[in-house]
Amino acid sequence: MHFDRRDFLKTSAAFTMAATLPQFASAQGAFAPQPGAWRSFQVVTRLEIAKPEGKTQAWVPLPSVNEKEWFKSEGNQWTTNGKAELKRDPKYGAEMLHVEWADSEKAPVVEVTSKVSAQDRAIDLSKPANPAIALSAAERKFNTEGNELIPVTGIVKETSDKIVAGKTSDVEKVRAIYEWVVDNTFRDAKVRGCGIGDIAAMLKTGQFGGKCADLNALFVGLVRAADIPARDVYGIRVVPSKFGYKALGAGSEVITKAQHCRSEVFIAGHGWMATDPADVRKVVLEEPPTNLAINDPKVVAARQTLFGAWEGNWLAYNFGHDIALPGSSGPKVGFLMYPQAECGPTRLDCLDPDSFKYIIKAKELTAA
Repeated sequence: MHFDRRDFLKTSAAFTMAATLPQFASAQGAFAPQPGAWRSFQVVTRLEIAKPEGKTQAWVPLPSVNEKEWFKSEGNQWTTNGKAELKRDPKYGAEMLHVEWADSEKAPVVEVTSKVSAQDRAIDLSKPANPAIALSAAERKFNTEGNELIPVTGIVKETSDKIVAGKTSDVEKVRAIYEWVVDNTFRDAKVRGCGIGDIAAMLKTGQFGGKCADLNALFVGLVRAADIPARDVYGIRVVPSKFGYKALGAGSEVITKAQHCRSEVFIAGHGWMATDPADVRKVVLEEPPTNLAINDPKVVAARQTLFGAWEGNWLAYNFGHDIALPGSSGPKVGFLMYPQAECGPTRLDCLDPDSFKYIIKAKELTAA
């Protein structure tokens, strides 16, 4: 195992230090999301195939998360010169629009308009636990099992066991893993898109750099390996942060590259808890003036807040992993957060605007 370059003791030391530092407060106020007014957003995804060849088809992720405390998917409409059909992954419920075009179509296009509502969320772990808030045995198994990119055995289990050693409650274990991920990983600007999320490879190589789909997947895998339910939530930022963080919101109405994966942990007696260690590392790297110290007040505030809370300026697509695209003979996708397309047997690069052009725009329908 590759722990020689990672000091596990620095996690508790850093957390103690963080607790003594002042909370970052911007002109918009302290970074303290709280449930309140719901906000409504419209998101328009327009996809074009620049060079169609053979059987041309595409899959556009649709908002399919409905959590009464923080997110509502409120419907989709679309126009296209192809044949479109709503599809749903049978395991995770991830929804997508599957579009197929005639071989004669020279300019395949589809435009999807989605409406969603969201609100800030936060959990108060100091409140007495409610025994009625629990997962069924089936739900617990579903949210603690491994998948192709997020195994929960081998080096993942060994690493998790070492991090949570001596911790007794689920909250203590999850906190230890969260702090370890914040301290031992880094956001790597060179990684394309949101990363791949191959956590076993990260641990085996000791290369702990990546983006949200890497770092939050690592967090979820380590928590699941501790036999605590956790899940990734794949989505996209839709508007700027109202708390003054440039790194934690969309920079303009065009959100084509604003995809972001978040994470949740289920705490018995309290419910699903918002977590986002990857965004702590994003604040370190990208929040102006950039490359902040781990004890910078902005970083400390994000670190404190993103263990239990997040801002509702983000659209949740789904919780899915290892998604088979209906009608495709190609491989599964590790997660469905980007539009996908194929020309004949060739899967187009969803991050290549030359051969696969799409634009995503968002606007708020009701003020915060």
